[in-house]
Amino acid sequence: MQNKLICITGPTASGKTALSIALARRLDTEIISSDSMQIYRGMDIGTAKPTPEEQQAVPHHLIDILEPNEPFSVARYLEYADACAQTLLAKGKIPIVVGGTGLYLDALIEGSAFTGDETDHSIRQKYEQMAAEQGNGAVHACLAAVDPQAAQRLHPNNLKRVIRALEVFEQTGMTLDAWNVQNKRPEPKYDAIKIGLRPTERETLYARIDKRVDEMMAHGLLEEASSLYESGKLIGTAAQAIGYKELLDFLEGRESLAVCVETLKRRTRNYAKRQLTWLRRDPSVYWITYDTNADFADVLQRSTDYLAAQGIQ
Repeated sequence: MQNKLICITGPTASGKTALSIALARRLDTEIISSDSMQIYRGMDIGTAKPTPEEQQAVPHHLIDILEPNEPFSVARYLEYADACAQTLLAKGKIPIVVGGTGLYLDALIEGSAFTGDETDHSIRQKYEQMAAEQGNGAVHACLAAVDPQAAQRLHPNNLKRVIRALEVFEQTGMTLDAWNVQNKRPEPKYDAIKIGLRPTERETLYARIDKRVDEMMAHGLLEEASSLYESGKLIGTAAQAIGYKELLDFLEGRESLAVCVETLKRRTRNYAKRQLTWLRRDPSVYWITYDTNADFADVLQRSTDYLAAQGIQ
């Protein structure tokens, strides 16, 4: 059991939350979120945060720990998540790590992350402002000029990782690859058992995404975004979150609500496609596919069987 993690991964709207809660209850363990937006209080609907009832059923960690206008970093996530994982392991529980932020998950498994100067957020703020004023492409172009290899791997809309690569370069003078070679641990800190979840057909995933967006709107996403905007908290990283930045165009009078909702659906589908592309590069992920929502019992059983084969039951 020493330093084992169960990691539930997959594209957005694939069913990670439901599976992680079912497994946590079956294995009598707890969940560590690896979602870069669920850490923020008040960003509930747009981040598909586990409901209060779901969080009551299974203890969740690293959810609702900051205000949306507070800065956060991969290094701080690693510090918090690692401490949480070690506490659970000491209790004889194998943590279940679930979320869509691969950067956070990788840092936890590897046990290393770029720290830089944690008191200096000027670089991050500079590029976040550039993105807000000139678009994500302008920030990506800055990265391409100093670290073309990282720029080739990272999509312009993956702003968090693009800015991280720029922070590494500006604070160390090294490209991201060079820094990783110099600082990466010889072996990962955790033995991660990774389960990937996705529909068999991409059209099924896209339909789930569209339905989820409609449900978010019906449950008050616009009101949630408006409240954050009016309170001055929808800035920086929070303003770049899918589900909120699209509605800013409506809140600031630039677009109709219908157009903003369709943009949100399109960008979420594109994000899911990028997630799948990234995850498929990892040969250690055990993929479980399904055809319809009715297949959940089968997904849970296959997950349980796979964990049992790895000695976890």
